[in-house]
Amino acid sequence: MFYTHTFNNGIRIIHHKVPSQVAHCGLYINAGSRDEKPGEHGMAHFIEHLVFKGTVKRRAHHIINRLETVGGEINAYTSKEETCIYSSFMKEDLERSLELITDMTFQSVFPEKELAREKQVIIDEIISYRDSPSELIFDDFEELVFDGDPLGRNILGTPKNLKKFDREDILRFIASNYKTDQMVFSSVGNLEFSKVLKYAEKHLARQSPNLSSAKRNGHITYKPATKAVRKRTHQTHCIIGNLSFDLHDKRRMAMALLNNILGGPGMSSRLNLALRERTGYAYNVESHFTAYSNTGIFTVYFGTERDKLNKCRALVLREFESLMKNRLSAIQLKRAKRQLRGQLTIGWENKESLMLSIGKSYMHFNRVDRVEEIHEKIENITAGQLMEIANIVLNPDSLSELTYI
Repeated sequence: MFYTHTFNNGIRIIHHKVPSQVAHCGLYINAGSRDEKPGEHGMAHFIEHLVFKGTVKRRAHHIINRLETVGGEINAYTSKEETCIYSSFMKEDLERSLELITDMTFQSVFPEKELAREKQVIIDEIISYRDSPSELIFDDFEELVFDGDPLGRNILGTPKNLKKFDREDILRFIASNYKTDQMVFSSVGNLEFSKVLKYAEKHLARQSPNLSSAKRNGHITYKPATKAVRKRTHQTHCIIGNLSFDLHDKRRMAMALLNNILGGPGMSSRLNLALRERTGYAYNVESHFTAYSNTGIFTVYFGTERDKLNKCRALVLREFESLMKNRLSAIQLKRAKRQLRGQLTIGWENKESLMLSIGKSYMHFNRVDRVEEIHEKIENITAGQLMEIANIVLNPDSLSELTYI
């Protein structure tokens, strides 16, 4: 059961009680790298780093030690559309964790000496990331697909932009994007909701309202593109993909199932069998479907030897064609549904992931589907729907491709 409440300042909370000595909580903020204006590239991620560097009443080492001294952990991440500060702790330390997250979010002071130091840390992170072609290619592919749109920019930013940011730039971005009615506090643990609500009222409800005036929108203009980039790598890396469905599209669950069939985490995925198990052409092949608030993206990635590139590409396109032309049999569909149901259910056993999942869902939809509801949605998917979606997303005339050669 999910317990929810909304404070007058717009901050929402959601709690799920589970039998465990360990609890997890996090504050979701509906602001990410796609919300950066020209000249702000990298700002959202920069702020995520800086909230650990000092508040009105804490220095950086006090923030780190606040939970570590009781065996807990505090962390954060930034994505294209959200920022999240979250923690894991013994259940009796809920207020300690909630108060710390609130302090970091609303009372960070962004000391000048820390700005310069953290800029260099992130620049080193960018350089390190550029040395990992199997990761970098995903960002470069989104830049190719979302050409000219903020959604196509990588999250880390650029060294040139980072060096220009000052404290006033940071405060301006927070005022414009950290809206209280676009925040969700999520918690999972063996705690009564009355206690969670009590602590949230004490710390979150007191924050001044900063309400959003407009929803994120924008029109994505997509033109299929093919690009090859020369890299000094031992392997050839390749991504093939297309636009897909957004968070609010009713076809999203069917797309997730199609993605799982093609190149999901299981060794039995079609692409893994075709490129690795049967031919040995690629050690790593995978597909991904990511839904954003107003669009989505589907990708297939593989790394292979240069002389195997065309063979791998042909095998990928053959699997695409098979799903476009051949309706899954009743047995194939049943197996695919059962696999996805199992993966999702097992995933819910990771309570930290569950906390993050329900927080994100509540932020975007103001509700969370129960496991049974998710299973029902999966069961309602038909072979015809999968074939229809395949012909939209896997259509060779709509595909883009990026290769590191």
